[in-house]
Amino acid sequence: MLLEYVQAALRHAKYRILAEDGTYYGEIPECNGVWANAATLEECREELREVIEGWVVLSIHKNLPLPVIDGIEVAIKDVA
Repeated sequence: MLLEYVQAALRHAKYRILAEDGTYYGEIPECNGVWANAATLEECREELREVIEGWVVLSIHKNLPLPVIDGIEVAIKDVA
């Protein structure tokens, strides 16, 4: 399920070339703080994938809510 969530999030990524230095900037608008910047588009995509993976793991570890993306919900359920 986590892989599907990451892949869905990456499908929402927005990329642009920064006029200041010609590097690529990518972000996933639904995921606050998830962005990457690199010299090439492929490097930016790879960095963004690494960032979203870390963001998901940290959010789960801290029991923070994750946005539902393309109907995929990742949530920690209490086991009592």
